[in-house]
Amino acid sequence: MSQPVRRVALLVGLAAVYYFAARLGLGFAFINSSVTAVWPPAGIALAAFVLFGYRVWPAIFVAAFLANFATTGVLLPSFGIALGNTVEGLLGAYLVNRFARGGRVFDRVRDIFRFTALAALLSTMVSATIGVVSLAAGGMLAWSAVSRVWLTWWLGDAVGDIVVAPALILWIGVKPSRALNRGQLVEAIAAALVTALVTFAVFGGLYPSRNYSLTVLLWPVLIWASFRFGPREAATAILIISLMAVVRTVHGYGPFGHYPTGESLTLLQVWTGITAVTSLVLAAVVAAQRDVEGTWRELAVTDPLTGLANHRQLVNALESEIKRSRRTAQPLAVVLLDLDGLKQINDRHGHLAGSLAIRRVAEALLGSCRATDTAARFGGDEFALVLPETGEAAAWHVARGVVDRLATDAEKPNLSISVGVAVYPGHGETVEALLNAADVALYETKERRKTRTAGLAP
Repeated sequence: MSQPVRRVALLVGLAAVYYFAARLGLGFAFINSSVTAVWPPAGIALAAFVLFGYRVWPAIFVAAFLANFATTGVLLPSFGIALGNTVEGLLGAYLVNRFARGGRVFDRVRDIFRFTALAALLSTMVSATIGVVSLAAGGMLAWSAVSRVWLTWWLGDAVGDIVVAPALILWIGVKPSRALNRGQLVEAIAAALVTALVTFAVFGGLYPSRNYSLTVLLWPVLIWASFRFGPREAATAILIISLMAVVRTVHGYGPFGHYPTGESLTLLQVWTGITAVTSLVLAAVVAAQRDVEGTWRELAVTDPLTGLANHRQLVNALESEIKRSRRTAQPLAVVLLDLDGLKQINDRHGHLAGSLAIRRVAEALLGSCRATDTAARFGGDEFALVLPETGEAAAWHVARGVVDRLATDAEKPNLSISVGVAVYPGHGETVEALLNAADVALYETKERRKTRTAGLAP
């Protein structure tokens, strides 16, 4: 599909989604045929501008105009309302992109607060202001009612941004850091069903003839979504809650159902907006903590200079492979490698060159081993390879491959390494025994090299 065709398809699809969402929202207009406290198109427009860029504005403008004109049949007010809806989305997207990292806005708490303040609360004032002025100037709204209608309009757009935009941005624009496995997928489906059931119970399902304030029962569900999953699932839970709560409240059920319909929706949207922001913040905090824990876990087993396994991970890997070799009766080889003359490199070329030399050896190791092998930095200038299902001859072949890689390395200074090999169970049956045997073999190699060098001296 060509670029122009894809652009037209995007505009048409976006306009259709916006139009039907607008018609749905206007179905909850009780104080004026063009004013509603439930306005999901605000979130759709904001998400579209953040995800696809400002160039999709014609789809938003045309869809907003058609939806309002189909409702009122009046041309100029519909034009003004469509203009306000479009400018609101453009301004909100600009503020999010400029001050809250755009599509990554829901990763950090401070960006979520910026999103709430700038996009949901500030930019939505534009649409509310232009809209009520258009209605009043067109004779569709008494000037004395402007302030009350403006507040309802602004609240509907603000909550639309807070509830709808996060779900769309997180599902469409953010690639998940990890795919759900089968167990997690089942749990996610269960969480969605429980969210729907608890929302139904809170909003009149338990006591249809009463209006008990049981919204606190939803917090365990939101905490579940935040702790077990992440911001995307938390935003989805809020969207489910919002949709069901609106429908139940309009029919007179739930904590806000005993008020007049317009007032009950206004109170519901205030509660929904606050709950949504709090849930998104909680999910972001949990996700950030999870990332920190993952970083610390990685640092605990990784050498920071080379990215290879560190001494602790080497020992763990070697213990695991020894146990596996006992079960399978397969050989296991350990190769120790020592970078020759690191002190001289540091003294002659500087410590930065020494660090680069260590990294060059690490790259040679990674280029010579398999995915099942473990490459580690054993000490300052010592490295190790754990080679499962590998005999002594094959281990020496791998070691020579590392030596050859360094020998053909064009970078300066030239590097050389000494190598020692030990094989389980012939050279030892414990981690300490294998490492010691490989270490002895390594220094024997060094001594032989020194002897040959001395023999060549005049």
